[in-house]
Amino acid sequence: MRFLPRFLLVAGSVVAVACQQNTVANPALPLEAPASISSISLDSAIFLDWADNAFLNDPTRFSNYRIYGTSYDLDHGVCGTTWAVEGTTVSHVFLAAELANGVPRCFATSAISTDGLESEWSPLWQDTPRPDARNVLVWAVGVNTPQSGFRFWSDLNGNGYGDPGELGLVQDGTRTDIDFSIYLQPSDSSLWIAPKFAGDSMQLYSTSPVADLTRDTIEAVPGYGYVFQRLEGGQYHYAALRVTAVSRQYVIFDWSVQTDPGNPELLFLKGPGLTGKRVAVSP
Repeated sequence: MRFLPRFLLVAGSVVAVACQQNTVANPALPLEAPASISSISLDSAIFLDWADNAFLNDPTRFSNYRIYGTSYDLDHGVCGTTWAVEGTTVSHVFLAAELANGVPRCFATSAISTDGLESEWSPLWQDTPRPDARNVLVWAVGVNTPQSGFRFWSDLNGNGYGDPGELGLVQDGTRTDIDFSIYLQPSDSSLWIAPKFAGDSMQLYSTSPVADLTRDTIEAVPGYGYVFQRLEGGQYHYAALRVTAVSRQYVIFDWSVQTDPGNPELLFLKGPGLTGKRVAVSP
């Protein structure tokens, strides 16, 4: 009987410990992974945008997003295995800058909580930066013929990169190696875009593609976009322009060109648009 109080005390301690353990909160879970991701290809950069669900569904625990990047094999449709952190941001957008034009890249993002936990990754996304420029003026043949032609890219040194002096060349409209010249229609003074290089074909965009690639001339209309496919040396290269102004003597336009062979990634031609593509395999 002398040991009963001690036994009760020990038993009571065990019960107390058990109760205390049962009231401990479950460990915090990582935030949701960003549900989707998209991009716009730019000159030496890629603009990334992803779903903000990690913040919206748990704003008190949200800390920031982490962006990852690696190489991308366009021919086989797979991302590289050497991932690196591109940066972090509290926003759901990010500009991956100082990238090599014509070199495909793969991206993903994750959400970090205030207690340091990292979510699963978003879907993988690939895109390719490419050169571009705005407000280029090209005259009509016969008005100022030495400046009536345009070539998106002339790889003079054959290194596969858009080096200075090789991009956006305003040239003589009578040359046969340029991508197009500007033709002045005598009957109404309208201006037309005329493909010149034998391997060039063109397609018109208004709010959507019109017909198929063609060698025919197409009228230059402000706000319309035109896609070019150039076949040279057994390789396809893609380029595009968006007309911003047309007079009776010249055309002003924005342009972009993809220096990666066979890669059609270009900014949409009727206002802002997305480029890139989701990659099937996730990490």
